[in-house]
Amino acid sequence: MGFSEEIGIDLGTANVLVYTKGKGIVLQEPSVVAVDEETNEILAVGSEAKDMLGRTPANIIAIRPLRDGVVSDYLVTEMMLKYFIKKTVGAGKFFRPRIMVCVPSGVTEVEKRAVREAATQAGGKDVFLMEEPIAAAIGAGLDITRPEGVMVIDIGGGTSDIAVIALGGIIANTSLKVAGDKMNEAIITYMRKKHKLYIGERTAELLKINVGTAFPREEEKTMICSGRDLVTGLPRDVEISSSEMLEALDEPLHQICEAAHGVLEQTPPELAADLSSAGIVLTGGGALLDGIDKRIAQRTGLQVRIADDPLSCVAVGTGKALENLEVLDRSRKKNRFI
Repeated sequence: MGFSEEIGIDLGTANVLVYTKGKGIVLQEPSVVAVDEETNEILAVGSEAKDMLGRTPANIIAIRPLRDGVVSDYLVTEMMLKYFIKKTVGAGKFFRPRIMVCVPSGVTEVEKRAVREAATQAGGKDVFLMEEPIAAAIGAGLDITRPEGVMVIDIGGGTSDIAVIALGGIIANTSLKVAGDKMNEAIITYMRKKHKLYIGERTAELLKINVGTAFPREEEKTMICSGRDLVTGLPRDVEISSSEMLEALDEPLHQICEAAHGVLEQTPPELAADLSSAGIVLTGGGALLDGIDKRIAQRTGLQVRIADDPLSCVAVGTGKALENLEVLDRSRKKNRFI
């Protein structure tokens, strides 16, 4: 039993993070797999495969096997997990690790089974599933076992998970398929309508990171963006400002803010009173969008803070939960583990 390795996996739509006991986050790579369609052979996984997105010859396809936080391509997900687990524990190891995988709070039984089977086939000995908001809260350093409620908004690539947690269980929550990917899509649509320019996903992502904002910036930022002119079909450059990005991102941000407001409306009054002093903690890659804390604070009337390392909260939370599995075991009855 001493040989068993423990791994926490944040199986995200955009990125996969792996946490191992005693070492912390050991791997953070994009959830992308490049496959040769003719031979079904995997050519690259992670960062290497992401570089191929939108640039591959006809026979090579770069696949994102997770869409909206759930497995959309079971076989490719399994191969991707196998690759990451091997990379983490080493190929020569004869023992199988215990794995805790994170899933969005709204997934169905079928989707849970797909994740569990993929992790088992990829080499997991015991596979546990955990809901994202719980993992995010643990990873952000919140004490979820106390009776006072805490509220977490985890904005990932495929889903935004919003939950009020108390006494180790989820009291009120929602999971919506509006997150980083939908923001990118909104930017692509905006560029097409406003500038008659066709840009790819990677360019949209860069615009979001560099000049994207959820709240009017004190100082305007701009970025030169390249794409294909929809009229002439030729490459063209356009300078984009942060106020244009605010306009482009308005719809997905509005949906996230309304969902947070909706969860607060479902929250029992005693817990709502706790939240007015504790506020909301933001985790996930979406928490890095400029001004998103101000935007959510404006809509909810609560204080909003961004976790110290929002990208790794979910992975750290799954790892910590796995380390305390015995203590947390009884919490399965409270829907903490599935």
